[in-house]
Amino acid sequence: MQFDIIFTPATLQLFWLGIVTSLKLTVFSVVIGGLLSIPMAIMRVSRNKWVSTPVWLYTYVMRGTPMLIQVYLIYYGIAQIEYVQANWDTVAALKPFKDAMFCAVLAFTLNTCAYTTEMLAGAIRDTNHGEIEAARAMGMGKWLMMRRIVLPSALRRTLPAYSNEVIMMLQGTSLASVVPAITDITGAARSIYSDYYLPFEAFISAGIIYLVLTFSLVGLFRLAERRWLAYLQPRKS
Repeated sequence: MQFDIIFTPATLQLFWLGIVTSLKLTVFSVVIGGLLSIPMAIMRVSRNKWVSTPVWLYTYVMRGTPMLIQVYLIYYGIAQIEYVQANWDTVAALKPFKDAMFCAVLAFTLNTCAYTTEMLAGAIRDTNHGEIEAARAMGMGKWLMMRRIVLPSALRRTLPAYSNEVIMMLQGTSLASVVPAITDITGAARSIYSDYYLPFEAFISAGIIYLVLTFSLVGLFRLAERRWLAYLQPRKS
């Protein structure tokens, strides 16, 4: 084992670049996907089939296909289509596909949005009927009740499951290494391996970094659960 190579300035800088890239991918995907999932979850629980069916189809496809395939389809598929490349500089909607980071974020966002939508939709369906009746008794309309009662309650109850989704998304960003222009943690380890032929040292170090980041996220979500889910904890006698 030659771990001294890992602690050289050049290698540490490469891993730091990978950490920053992985965190950017995670934050952008989770934030954008989370915001999109709220209206989509409301559509998903709608009794109108014309509203709920397209969302169901989207979540079914995204959850039923590997995220690696989704990355390939966007970066090596859509972004490499001759029409898209020919109109990068003339069509504003196609210009972002020139950026490898955008393609990766788009793939991860669509994936996490699908899972978050289903989690939030399930929490909305499981809202305590007493809360609904109380809101109706106070004269709240459908949308006011959704905004003040149902959604806040569903978001809080989704937090434990959502923490797992965020952690899975952090680890899933390792798939961004298949895009040559992106250097995430796994991509950094792969570069070190190719430069020094040290597979164990490179990938063990990457695994340790992922482990540290994962446990940091677990700690943050536990604090959030203590803050927003304290009312669900059993009372001490």
